[in-house]
Amino acid sequence: MKKLTKLSFLMILAITIVLSGCGTNSTTGGGDEDKTLKLVTNAAYAPMEYMEGDKIVGFDIDFIEAVAEEAGYELDIKHVGWESMLLEAKDKVADLAVAAITINDDRKETYDFSVPYYLSTNMILVKEGSDIQSADDLIGKTVAVQNGTTGQESAEALLGVNNDSIKKFEDNNLAIQELLNDGADAVIADNTVVETYVKNNPEQKLKVVSDEQNFASEFYGILFPKGSELKEDFDKAVNTILDNGKYAEIYKEWFGTEPDIEGLKAAQ
Repeated sequence: MKKLTKLSFLMILAITIVLSGCGTNSTTGGGDEDKTLKLVTNAAYAPMEYMEGDKIVGFDIDFIEAVAEEAGYELDIKHVGWESMLLEAKDKVADLAVAAITINDDRKETYDFSVPYYLSTNMILVKEGSDIQSADDLIGKTVAVQNGTTGQESAEALLGVNNDSIKKFEDNNLAIQELLNDGADAVIADNTVVETYVKNNPEQKLKVVSDEQNFASEFYGILFPKGSELKEDFDKAVNTILDNGKYAEIYKEWFGTEPDIEGLKAAQ
């Protein structure tokens, strides 16, 4: 009986040791699994991130994979939607997020950001023949935006917070559909999104209106939970690929032009 008890104890001890080595991927402790990070995104924002079949693709995805490789991490990328993405990062369910996320002071109160990696500005999407030629022409019009974005903030700056003329949607695709269905006079969104949409859908006869006076330039950053220890590693990796030509290679592949590396470095 004593021998059986001792054997049982040793078996339980062995099982406990094995189980202690199993767990979810994280950034703490040792082992290769700890190098795998959970990255969340909103893959409804072509060409930055979008679904191609069951695969998440886009400029942001190629960029973040290059940065993670440089920093020595693997990524487990999940499409969860915009609001869920922000919530998971806030609650530290996810390690980081990327989805054309503008760096601003309000978000800095809740999250940490990497150094800037992309320059953007909001633009106005309208139908051809529209009399809207600037942001000022949106007064008295119905504007569709993606909820929780700087496009919404720009619309609210023009029309007022909680104005019924601002229609908020889960993503820009739905906002654009509202424009096409005559439920809105215009959409405000990042230049990359609206310009790419017009280019890819010429039959829909839409055009882009810019207004540098009302819409200031913005910078995208990698978003982390507040106090994340990953920020230092990723900042270093971002600067490395900016300097070694990898960023320019990815940028030209997606946009066909040279990126403003000096402008990005100056924004740091």
